[in-house]
Amino acid sequence: MPKIQPAPMNPVGSQRSVRELRLVRSGRLSWAERAAPEIIDAGDAIVRPFLAGRCDGDTLPIHRPVSRALQAGMALGLVDPVVKGICGKVPFRGPFPIGHECVAQVTAVGPYVTSLKVGQTVIVPWAVSCGACPPCRRGLTSKCATAGTATPGGVLAAFGFGSSAGAWGGMVTDLIRVPFADHLLVKLPDGVPPARVAAAGDNLADAWRAVVPPLAEREGGTVLVLGGGAKSIGLYAAGLAVAHGAARVDYFDVSPTRRRIAESFGARTPAGARPQGVYDVVVEATSRSGGLRTALRALAPGGICTAVGYYLATGTRLPLMHLYATDGTLRVGVSHVRANLPALLEFLQRTGFPAEHVTTLTADWNDAPVAYAARTTKLVLARDPLPFRDEATR
Repeated sequence: MPKIQPAPMNPVGSQRSVRELRLVRSGRLSWAERAAPEIIDAGDAIVRPFLAGRCDGDTLPIHRPVSRALQAGMALGLVDPVVKGICGKVPFRGPFPIGHECVAQVTAVGPYVTSLKVGQTVIVPWAVSCGACPPCRRGLTSKCATAGTATPGGVLAAFGFGSSAGAWGGMVTDLIRVPFADHLLVKLPDGVPPARVAAAGDNLADAWRAVVPPLAEREGGTVLVLGGGAKSIGLYAAGLAVAHGAARVDYFDVSPTRRRIAESFGARTPAGARPQGVYDVVVEATSRSGGLRTALRALAPGGICTAVGYYLATGTRLPLMHLYATDGTLRVGVSHVRANLPALLEFLQRTGFPAEHVTTLTADWNDAPVAYAARTTKLVLARDPLPFRDEATR
């Protein structure tokens, strides 16, 4: 894995403008200037990201010219119209700030913030949530009624998805304003390397919810991961399944590199294109309708399949009679990262699970416009943290 090449530090406190990474169009990203964020509400915090993971989903508009195709698909009824509520009438149309996984340092807090101090290292979840509304209290933090209904699209409030998901900006930037800071920001536990949680704000926590709760209900169960679409999520899921005592973890993927990473966690990579037999827990990470059908037909009686990819078509076919006959469960939906972070971080602190092994490229922060477009499984951008005095972080 390439080593971090530290980037020059940006001073905080006197900035009138900041840089942010924007997706201009498919295959092209660039730095742009915007006004420096400020404390607006008393519960806000300003944070400085110093590690930023690239979400698996970000590669869709970067590597494929999908904007006009998705717009046409919605007009023809071939693409689900909910995509418009998340990504706009022309989905992923640039330029817009990109990136929604980061580890950051708190640089300023509002007068009502009581649990955070300047200098602390925190994880910022991808979706904005208040922590107090009925969905948040139920653990549905990515469907926050307070934040979500106030967005132009009315579906999600999130960093790095463009204006339809709110004017929060992306996480590959000098500084971010974070609302509901006491709730939304989660402090990095002592002894956990920041690089280990670069993806905890989305992909790592997404993998956690796909395997850990289902395995807790099926102690010693078998696990199947169909990888290759949501590339890093599938690998995190395979590793977490092994670490949580699954009797067998089988990982399928066309990529030799990803198969080797899965094997390093202790997962098996059987020969052949399709799984044989049935499994108690299945993670569908191909992001393809064919993969979804394969996943459901691989469920053991009473098994649970969690689909973590995008399924955009309105006509996705599912073997519902097979699901009925096996009493299986299909779970599809956004990940509620803020609700899952405490348990995930406690596990990482207690076990030292090496989630950073999934990272295939660590690049200099200043090289983001080129590096963020790299065709690699898991990219992490890095720069030096600021040298706050130790007592300020306690």
